[in-house]
Amino acid sequence: MFYKTRNGARIGDLFMGLIHSCELCGANPFDYLTELQRLVAELKSKPADWMQWNYRDTLQRANINVDSG
Repeated sequence: MFYKTRNGARIGDLFMGLIHSCELCGANPFDYLTELQRLVAELKSKPADWMQWNYRDTLQRANINVDSG
């Protein structure tokens, strides 16, 4: 309804789904999406370790600086 194209709507739905699932498991959506962009190589090698509900544990195991939020 508010997207210019169907592809734009699909991308918007994808991000809204990610944001909502972050909220459901208590993760900060902005922090989560920022970490995914910052650590692309690690994400590609083990995508299951970077789900919304366990990415903070993955960051701590890898000794990567985690901003509190």
